[in-house]
Amino acid sequence: MNFAVIRRRWRRIRLEGGRSRLTPANWSTVIMLVLLAAIFVLHIACIIILLTATIDNAWWIFTAGNMPTDIWARWIFVNNSWHSVDFPSTYPQSYLQAVQASSVLACIFSIIGIFVFVAQLFTLAKGQRFLISGVFQFFACLCIMIAASIYTDRFHTDEKSLGSYGHCFILAWVAFALTFLSSVIYFVLRKKTAE
Repeated sequence: MNFAVIRRRWRRIRLEGGRSRLTPANWSTVIMLVLLAAIFVLHIACIIILLTATIDNAWWIFTAGNMPTDIWARWIFVNNSWHSVDFPSTYPQSYLQAVQASSVLACIFSIIGIFVFVAQLFTLAKGQRFLISGVFQFFACLCIMIAASIYTDRFHTDEKSLGSYGHCFILAWVAFALTFLSSVIYFVLRKKTAE
């Protein structure tokens, strides 16, 4: 269903003054609008969670001294202010750069995906509409999964008793699940609109 057709039907429903003259065609239009709005909100939530997981400073929290570590620096609270310090020399720098690059790429792919989603609503034909957005979300899903997996496997393996994973690490895994769900919804929605 073309987006212009959905808009015309929605205007017709609104102009009827709220009377209950909804035909099955009108119901399908309303359902499609609600579905598109829900997908848009899910995509925005994925972007916010990905950005928070990438930017915020709590991938690992040391229990002694409340010293959070993120993928960019380690933070120490001294004289009522936070100061960043370099990572210890034991940190594998190549893996750290892979985590940083993967999490940034996940954010970029997801942001590009939302712009592509909006552009596809107005430009592509029925059946081709949500494929590119789904691919971008799937790439974002893979990138954040790679970042969180590398971080799980290579960092803090000998420090398990000294701290725990922070909220950004958990948000990275939540973002993985939500971006995967979003990409699957895009692919399923593409199939439904192709019929």
